[in-house]
Amino acid sequence: MTESNVNAQPTSGEAEQRDERQHLYKKLQEYREKLLEAGGKDRIEAQHAKGKLTARERIEKLLDEGTFQEIDAFMVHRHSDFGMDKSRFLGDGVVAGFGKIDGRRVCVFSQDFTVLGGSFGEVAGQKVCKILDMAMDAGVPVIGLNDSGGARIQEGVHSLSAYGEVFYRNTLASGVIPQISVMLGPCAGGAVYSPALMDFIIMTKGISNMFITGPEVIKTVTAEVVDAETLGGAMAHSTISGVAHFATENEEESFATVRRLLSYLPLNNSEPAPAIEPYDDPNRMDEGLNAIVPANPNEPYDMKQIIEKVFDLGSFFEVHANFAPNAIVGFARLHGQSVGVVAQQPMMMAGAIDINAADKIARFVRFCDAFNIPLITFSDSPGFMPGVAQEHGGIIRHGAKIVYAYSEATVPKLTVVTRKGYGGAYIVMGSKHIHADLVFAWPMAEIAVMGAEGAVNILYRKEISNHPDPAAERARLVAEFREKFANPYRAAASGYVDDVIMPSETRPRLIAALELLRDKQVSQPSKKHGSIPL
Repeated sequence: MTESNVNAQPTSGEAEQRDERQHLYKKLQEYREKLLEAGGKDRIEAQHAKGKLTARERIEKLLDEGTFQEIDAFMVHRHSDFGMDKSRFLGDGVVAGFGKIDGRRVCVFSQDFTVLGGSFGEVAGQKVCKILDMAMDAGVPVIGLNDSGGARIQEGVHSLSAYGEVFYRNTLASGVIPQISVMLGPCAGGAVYSPALMDFIIMTKGISNMFITGPEVIKTVTAEVVDAETLGGAMAHSTISGVAHFATENEEESFATVRRLLSYLPLNNSEPAPAIEPYDDPNRMDEGLNAIVPANPNEPYDMKQIIEKVFDLGSFFEVHANFAPNAIVGFARLHGQSVGVVAQQPMMMAGAIDINAADKIARFVRFCDAFNIPLITFSDSPGFMPGVAQEHGGIIRHGAKIVYAYSEATVPKLTVVTRKGYGGAYIVMGSKHIHADLVFAWPMAEIAVMGAEGAVNILYRKEISNHPDPAAERARLVAEFREKFANPYRAAASGYVDDVIMPSETRPRLIAALELLRDKQVSQPSKKHGSIPL
């Protein structure tokens, strides 16, 4: 190349092309700046004034730094009624894309309250549907960050159609990929059904609420006065309705909850449950377990102490902790392996199963089975909760959900009977009779149709009433019945209990059993799907 060529000035055509490229690049930069401003600086400031982050700030907090890849950033609505042509904000109120959490791939969408109050319209629906489709195709979890005023009234039926398409995809994705919904603002009307169709709902105290009909509508229809927090806040839904699985103090804690939850879950239903490098001694036998269950069968004890001692130290992550506390469900690790834990809590209602506990247990069991997470059950079953309210509320129907969930589950199923195993409640809690793989019992376990006192009152009613000292005779018969029948050895003799073990031996025995069943295979009858008693 000659010196003249090196120093040659660009031709007019080349200069025009260069200017055109610079114009295009500048235009792209302007678009990107508009995206960051969302609904405008004043609306962003209003969002911050409420103690809330913006849609993009939330994604940055949730995902690994620098991993977010946005899609459909430039989509805008196509409606012009009600002055909508003046509000053509880029992105149309939803930020969507994909990234990573702890190095694992995820898809995410975040509703933007600064754009028309986060109202959900046609384009928002298209974006969420696309990210759900993408998540299913890629086989990765999807996380929805919700902060919306509800359906966009200005778009009429197009808004309703958008919700319907999202609900349809939530249903298709169910059992295929984990779906997590984080509530970071209002969610009202039909909008609540997308989170309700997802696997886990995390609500943030003070800033999030969910309800079908808001306080104003309730006041108009029933004259009842209630505020939004009492009606559908985080504590209302995590304690009373059971809609929410977690209630967190702030947005930061909500994102931390998502990250921890995902660490126990596979990316999709074709993967095994995740495992980490074991850090706890698999042969650890905590002698403290031998003293936890009281000798008096009517004295309560804390089942969570057993769970903490048996599983890898510090690994138990409770789900639905505030709802139906007479039942315990959650995730833990056993020699590094992710497992699902189901138990009864004798500290609450003696651990009896009521309607809410039945729903809580059945839903969790089915989730674990869908995503290849082994189930470990700690059973202390005094019975189903008696009472007119329970019977009329459908305890039979709800209790049947537990039977169905355990019976259809094909993942490894291990059960430990710690104390009471009475009647139907014993059967439904992962017993051998509904095909648990291995059932262990502690020496103090009582496996019988009912407790010794109740059985004696029925079997020996006449003998007791005719005895000179009825109280003494009843006590003698109760002790005799308990010695002969209310123990684990009758069940073990029939093969319904695989072994009676010392409580301190529980951890190594479960680890060995889980290792055996790691590649468990089960064939089931061919059918479209069963009919769970909903």
